Amino acid sequence: WAGSSWYFLRYMDPHNEKAIASPQAINYWRDVDLYVGGSEHATGHLLYSRFWHKFLHDMGIVPTEEPFRKLINQGMILGTSAFVYRINGTNTFVSLGKKDAYQTTALHADVSLVQNNVLDVEAFKKWRPEYADAQFILEDDGRYLCGSETEKMSKSKFNVVNPDDVVENYGADTLRLYEMFLGPIEQSKPWKTEGISGVYSFLRKLYFDDRGCVVTNQKPTAAEYKSLHKAIKKVNEDIEAFSFNTSVSAFMIAVNELKDCHKREILEPLAVLISPFAPHIAEEIWEKLGHEDSVFDARFPEYDERCLIEQSVEYPVSFNGKVRFKKSLPAALSPAEVEAAVLADPAVGKYTEGRTPKKVIVVPGKIVNIVL
Repeated sequence: WAGSSWYFLRYMDPHNEKAIASPQAINYWRDVDLYVGGSEHATGHLLYSRFWHKFLHDMGIVPTEEPFRKLINQGMILGTSAFVYRINGTNTFVSLGKKDAYQTTALHADVSLVQNNVLDVEAFKKWRPEYADAQFILEDDGRYLCGSETEKMSKSKFNVVNPDDVVENYGADTLRLYEMFLGPIEQSKPWKTEGISGVYSFLRKLYFDDRGCVVTNQKPTAAEYKSLHKAIKKVNEDIEAFSFNTSVSAFMIAVNELKDCHKREILEPLAVLISPFAPHIAEEIWEKLGHEDSVFDARFPEYDERCLIEQSVEYPVSFNGKVRFKKSLPAALSPAEVEAAVLADPAVGKYTEGRTPKKVIVVPGKIVNIVL
C-alpha cells in the first residue's frame, strides 16, 4: 500500500533520484488542496494515505500532518438489476407473477434484454447458451416478467449503462448534467435512464426555439435581471459547496423564468455560467453570440445584489386573521402607505360591510391584518 499512499508527493518532484521529493518542492506544494475519491476507495486507500503521511511527518520528510486539506468521497451510481427465476433442480424459469408457487433461485439477467420488466426470452437464450433449451413458464398473457432491484452498478450484475450510448443519443453535456442532477455528490444515487430526457429538453430550451438561436440587443427587464443574478448567486455558492445537483436545479428555474428571453445581456453571462456544467453547448452558443475566443476565456459572472432587491411585495390581506385577498404593492412603501393603499382597495368594502376597522396591523413585506 505504501506506493499508492504517497504518489501525490512524488508528483511534486518526479525525477528526483535521491528522495521522494526535495524539501524545497514539498514545502512549496505542501498538502493536496482537494482530493476526490470513491466511497469504496475511502478505506482501501485514503486511510492508508493518512497513516503513511503522518509517518512521513514524524520522520520530518513532510511539513504537514494531514495529506489533504479537503476530502470528498463521491457516492456510487446504482443500477437497476433484472432477475429471472430458475426453479431449483431444473432448467425451467418461472415468471415473477407465478414464482411463489415454486422454490426458485434468482439469477441476474442483462438489463438490455428487458423492456418494462418484460424479458426477451429468445434473446436471453442466445445470451446464455447454457439455457438455450430451458423452458419458461410465462404469465397468462404470454409474457415473462422479471424482478428488479436497485444495487451497485457492476458488470457482474449485468446492469451497467454504457455512457457511449447515452452520449450517442443525447450528447455528452446531457450525460454530464444528468449525473450531477441525480443528487448530492457524497450520496449513492440510482440511475434512471428515463430521467435523461428531462435534462435533454432543458438543454434544448436553454437557447433554442423553433427559430433556432435568436439573439436581440433589447434591454432586459428588472425581472429578467433578477432571474439571471439569482442564478449566478446560487451557482457560485453551490460550486464552492460542491452542491452541483442544486446548481442544475437553479439553471432549470432560471430557464423557466426567462422563457422566450433572447436578450444578449442575459444569454451571454448565462452561457459562461453553465459552461463548467455543459461545456460543449456553452462553447457553441458563445460562438453563435459572435465571439471568436473560447467561453472559458470569459470572466465568470458575479451577481449584483441590487438586481435581487424585490421591487414589489404581494401582501395577503386578512380580516380578523382570515386571508381574503392579496394585493401587490411597491416594496418601498412605508407601513402607513401600505395601510392607506389597502384601505383604498374596493375589495375592502366587501368584507367590512360599512364597519370602521378598529385596527390595521401592517407587517412590512409580509401581511396586512384588518381588525374589525
